[in-house]
Parts: sequence; structure tokens; C-alpha cells
Amino acid sequence: MESKYLTVFVTAPSVEDGSQIARILVKEKLAACVNILPGITSIYTWNSEICEDSEVLLIIKTRIDLFEALSATVQKEHPYDVPEVIALPLATGASNYLDWIDKVTR
Repeated sequence: MESKYLTVFVTAPSVEDGSQIARILVKEKLAACVNILPGITSIYTWNSEICEDSEVLLIIKTRIDLFEALSATVQKEHPYDVPEVIALPLATGASNYLDWIDKVTR
């Protein structure tokens, strides 16, 4: 059975930036829920340099059919030139939770 739900991961430079993005996604019904995990460290290559930054991680629960609109909204609202927007399908979940995702998203 193919999943119709996703967990989307987005990093942001601060709790404030992450919260702003999360509120927009929930308000526009592109996400049912967004968890914001502070205090992560990201090490990555940017402009041929190895960088290390403190960030927050957004864990977004949504439907697969909303991913393109969700990604476009993150791209528009995010302060980074190339924000991380990656997704994993939900293999399974509690039926009442998945029903709730359907109910509160577009």
C-alpha cells in the first residue's frame, strides 16, 4: 500500500524563523502539525566551504499531494537561498491520527 502521508524536514536558522514558517503552513492548511526541535548543529558544504551552524529542525506532518504547495511556501518564506525541504513517506500510523491529518489539511 502506497502512503498518502509525509514527514517533511526543514531546517531554519532560529526558533523565530521556524515558528513563522510553521504557523504559515498550519494556517494555510498545508501541514497538520509542525514540531520545532531547537539546538541542532548542521555541518554542510556551501560555496565550496565547510560550514557549521546552529539551527532548528521542523518536522512537518502532511499529505503527499500537498508537498509541492508546501515546498513552494517554504521556499517563499524561508530566509535561506536554498532551504532544506526533504520528505519521507509515512509507512503507517494510528488511523485516528492519519484521519486527523486529513481533516485539518486542505
